[in-house]
Amino acid sequence: MNLPTGAQAPALAKRLRERRKHLGLTLKDVAALSGLSFSFISQVERGRTLPSITSLVALSKALGASINMFLDQPKSDSIDTRRACAPGPSAARYERLSTRFPGSILNGSIITEPPGRKTEPMAHEGEELIYILDGSLTVEVAGQVYVLEEGDSLHFDSTRKHLTWNHTDQPARMLHACTMDYFNDDDERLR
Repeated sequence: MNLPTGAQAPALAKRLRERRKHLGLTLKDVAALSGLSFSFISQVERGRTLPSITSLVALSKALGASINMFLDQPKSDSIDTRRACAPGPSAARYERLSTRFPGSILNGSIITEPPGRKTEPMAHEGEELIYILDGSLTVEVAGQVYVLEEGDSLHFDSTRKHLTWNHTDQPARMLHACTMDYFNDDDERLR
């Protein structure tokens, strides 16, 4: 799954803004429902910034919609996956590794973060595990800063405010596993 690149930001912004207005919600309402800041949501709706997958999931839930309303996502009914295409130049690339079956709670992907990309601070249900495959990534969890290099990992409670930042001039690739349903497989009621 590719998050929108700079050229796709206006389309994403328009879909989010139209959904919010359709529901009669203000930016402040969506901020309160999503846990994201008013200013961040405003920047997303104006196409000035792109949300991380975690933030887009939070926005989708706040707007009572599946993330699929805003992005085309891969479906996985098979227990195997195949290598995806190379990442886009300006947004994170998610290569889905996991599938869903009765009782499963783990979601996994390989995330490629382009140079300089920094996510907004976020807290959500569950837990996360990050393992750096290539490059280097700064991860901040509840005010504590960790600089992870190839082979380093971090496992934390996702309810603690966290963000990632590729502080380098090279792409960073990580294996990311979490219990948050960022592919919206469990959200049948919103499809």
